[in-house]
Amino acid sequence: MGSGNHRSIRFPVSGVRPDFEGCYGACSSSARPGRIENDSPVGHLPETENSPGGTPVLKNTRRRATILGLTAVAGLTLSACSETGSTGESQVEGLTETTGELQGEGATSQQRAMDLFATLFESNSPGSTLSYNATGSGSGQSQFIANTVAFAGSDSPLKDEQIADAAERCGGNDAWHLPMVIGPVAIAYNLEGVDVSLTPALTAQIFDGKITKWNDPAIAEVNEGVELPDTDISVVYRSEESGTTDNFMKFLTSAAPEDWEHEASKSFPTANGQGANGSAGVVDQVAQVPGAITYVEAGFAKDKDLGIAKMDFGNGPVELNADTVGTALDQVEFSGDGNDMVVDSEALFAMDAEGAYPLVLTTYEIVCSAGYDETTRDLVKNFFKIVLEEGQSQELEDLGYIPVQGEFKQKLVDAVDAIQ
Repeated sequence: MGSGNHRSIRFPVSGVRPDFEGCYGACSSSARPGRIENDSPVGHLPETENSPGGTPVLKNTRRRATILGLTAVAGLTLSACSETGSTGESQVEGLTETTGELQGEGATSQQRAMDLFATLFESNSPGSTLSYNATGSGSGQSQFIANTVAFAGSDSPLKDEQIADAAERCGGNDAWHLPMVIGPVAIAYNLEGVDVSLTPALTAQIFDGKITKWNDPAIAEVNEGVELPDTDISVVYRSEESGTTDNFMKFLTSAAPEDWEHEASKSFPTANGQGANGSAGVVDQVAQVPGAITYVEAGFAKDKDLGIAKMDFGNGPVELNADTVGTALDQVEFSGDGNDMVVDSEALFAMDAEGAYPLVLTTYEIVCSAGYDETTRDLVKNFFKIVLEEGQSQELEDLGYIPVQGEFKQKLVDAVDAIQ
């Protein structure tokens, strides 16, 4: 990465962001087609919940930009990068004529998005299918490095010691992190009829086992006028390696360093609480245990009608909704060289801007920049072109994610085009 003067670029904010209120998953039980496998499947997919609109824009040592809710570039289409063009049935330009099964594995946080993307892939590229195995970020990274799958979904970037192994898997070429799925993380709990506010410090103490009752004086102090029950707090964490866990621990380290001494990792410290497998698994467990609490993507918490804590980052309690998440995203920076894009999570999670909810999860699609066989390369490029052109939609927002738009979307388009 080079050195020199930084320059800052800002873009105009688009219209009003949709909010989280309303039906979230309970309104429909119809699942979309597409082969999606996961360790703890959800019985239905949410159909009509709105989520925040916000757009990440990149930053590196040569250039920097802030995330803003951008208006999608009018008439944006993908440039043709194949000899054959599209199949004729697709609305997406520049697809290569190919068929086969594309295999991916990893983060459970994006399994709803992948279900939508699988449907779009099949309809825009007849004869092509997606098999996405939602086993967790750590497993996805391992299977990608082992050359078992074409791409990994991961809520955390590869570690430094994994970079060389990933490059070897890619035939001596770099692996790229493409952040295509973004959504907020909730501190979700099971206390019927009780609205709770927490601080990062209280959250750290709860998940570290230092606060064990919901009516603890420290919790009562920030919940004046709320009748807190004398109920045990049961911590539920992800039992498998998880990028959500890694990001949650990074959040606690950045936002409450004096109260959280554990090093960030994909594996949660097991001395306190009970583990459950996958995002669906932790909310299932919390829903069954009064007083239980977990960290999970907002859509899963809404699915189970769990309470979602307001978070006081220093300027009063902040509700998790479209506006507060959008305020945080407006200020996020990304780092990376060229087409490899990695979130500056430390700056994001330490944010204390008024009205901002910075506990936001970025899911990367980890791909080879080159080194695939011809068929796999064409499937990978076709799939992610379709994801970017057709998948960044209201339907994706309804599932609880934040569609990428504008300048950052174009950066992703360029990266996919550059895969060889």
